Amino acid sequence: MEAIHERLLAWFDAHKRDLPWRGVGDPYAVWISEVMLQQTRAGSVVPYYRRWMERFPDVGALAGADLEEVLRLWRGLGYYARARNAHRCARQVRDGHGGVLPSSAAGLRALPGIGPYTAAAVASIAFGEAVPAVDGNVRRVVARLFDLPDPSLAEVRDRAAGLMDTARPGDFNEAMMELGATVCTPRSPKCGACPLAAGCRGRAAGTAAERPLRRRRRPVPTRTWDVQIAVSPRGRTLVVRRPREGLLGGMWEFPAVEVADGADRGGRPMKVAEPAAAVAELPPVTHRFSHFTAVYRPRRVEVAAEWGEAAGRWVTPSELADLPLPVAQQRIARAAGF
Repeated sequence: MEAIHERLLAWFDAHKRDLPWRGVGDPYAVWISEVMLQQTRAGSVVPYYRRWMERFPDVGALAGADLEEVLRLWRGLGYYARARNAHRCARQVRDGHGGVLPSSAAGLRALPGIGPYTAAAVASIAFGEAVPAVDGNVRRVVARLFDLPDPSLAEVRDRAAGLMDTARPGDFNEAMMELGATVCTPRSPKCGACPLAAGCRGRAAGTAAERPLRRRRRPVPTRTWDVQIAVSPRGRTLVVRRPREGLLGGMWEFPAVEVADGADRGGRPMKVAEPAAAVAELPPVTHRFSHFTAVYRPRRVEVAAEWGEAAGRWVTPSELADLPLPVAQQRIARAAGF
């Protein structure tokens, strides 16, 4: 297997996708692309990356921005903790590193929100450090290449390090990820198009499609919320901001109460200014998070007056459109006529 890296890099040079963050040579751009690519397909990331780099072209621009603007630009990409961590990290780089990202994987890992994979990817691609970046794609390629049923992260790193081209470590890591994303896919791998097929032990043993073993997923619970879209005579609606930390931290949403076991909404303690002119039940909105499925049961309520804003903000439709609303809340807004 001594020629694996040559074959892999030759394939990568000929077949790599044209992505806007490739070949830019800017550590900040590489870092942002890697943050966006976590748990998200490259095709979905491209338009977000371009908008982000136009608005926040460097660490200083990101560090100087308000978190709400950062979240608004990220809106729709999901896993919002990535945006919050990137903002926090940029401020730490500005204040503690003179606005320059550390050039080693170890230095990058000391920053908030940068884990082993991202640190290795940025260090290798932007700074040429010969350190393997292991994500799900790389784990799958290594497991099949060496016919490993259930390799640990440490084993995958060791195997990948043994294959790495030290002259082009960044390209090697990108090539491994590209191979896993486009050829050595989870189901129905395209072995006939793989540059490493001749030396693949999994293919030789007929076990490639079974490597690595798929872990049985735990059942995903469902949680239900009653959602209130209060509409005032001025045409404004009330929204509240979520706590800065935790799920959807810092985002805005319509007031809601969680309903235990999907119980009937009758009698729920939802504050509404009285009297209400009209109440309209809207279709439920379902959204899948990584660890549960959320069911939102929205109700549009036309109210006689606006009440105090201690817990939220009354906004016009145009102001609502400018707020960082999660995807499910955007769907609720559209259903309510905003």
